[in-house]
Amino acid sequence: MEKLIISTKDQYQLSAHIFKPEKSNEKIILINSATGVKQQVYFSFAQFFAEQGFTVITYDYRGIGLSKPEKMRNFKASMRTWGSKDFKRLTEFVIENFPNYQKFCLGHSVGALIIGMNENSKVFEKFIFVATQNAFIGNLKWKTKLEAFFGFGFAQPFFTELFGYFPAHWFGLGESLPKNCAYDWRTLILNRKSTGKLLLKTNDYSKELNQKVLVLYAEDDVWLTDKGVKSLLNDVYPNLKPNYRFLQTSESEKGEIGHVNFFRSYNKKLWNIILNEIKI
Repeated sequence: MEKLIISTKDQYQLSAHIFKPEKSNEKIILINSATGVKQQVYFSFAQFFAEQGFTVITYDYRGIGLSKPEKMRNFKASMRTWGSKDFKRLTEFVIENFPNYQKFCLGHSVGALIIGMNENSKVFEKFIFVATQNAFIGNLKWKTKLEAFFGFGFAQPFFTELFGYFPAHWFGLGESLPKNCAYDWRTLILNRKSTGKLLLKTNDYSKELNQKVLVLYAEDDVWLTDKGVKSLLNDVYPNLKPNYRFLQTSESEKGEIGHVNFFRSYNKKLWNIILNEIKI
């Protein structure tokens, strides 16, 4: 594992790590993280694929983890910035440094939503979507729907305005988020267009993508519904060719997959689902 600092076009320094195999199969995976999830969560997964011959890159979006500024208050970043600047720059890095490799992109949660904000997404041969959907409140389960209504309707904007950033860790929602990232998340939940609404505020390349995509979602993910997952593929990425794989908790050694735990080492055997999809 090697640490990288990659500068974006607007001169922001992003922290990334590259996992290189002993013997390369000339395939590379770029991992787009979930909202507020630090890249370290994906290290075991990345190392597993490096052992199979893949080169893997993880990184933190601006405002998250090792790419966090000294002061979060009113730090300028948004989910649209993550897609149109951060993800775009990492994709350029892959193109520049691995021009002849087969390229794959794994998008976890919001990491799949921002793929449509980057014109260079067309270079990826195949996508892997994990735990992602159109997160509009109308697509959610009833308990989650109530929590989302009060949380994103009232608590989130209150604390975001109070602190100038959203202390998401107080609510068990990962890393603290820059102010406009929090508001973009609120849009995903409360606006009927969800991801489509964010894409209206930035360059939208979602309809130009026509690759195959493996879509993984878990039985015990309280945030996801079949309706929400299918809405994302039908409405936002209608030209992608999805292969849906529903993950049952009985397939996990600990009986836990949820929204993030797919990437825990105790779910290592589930990683073979992705390996079998892209190793050929």
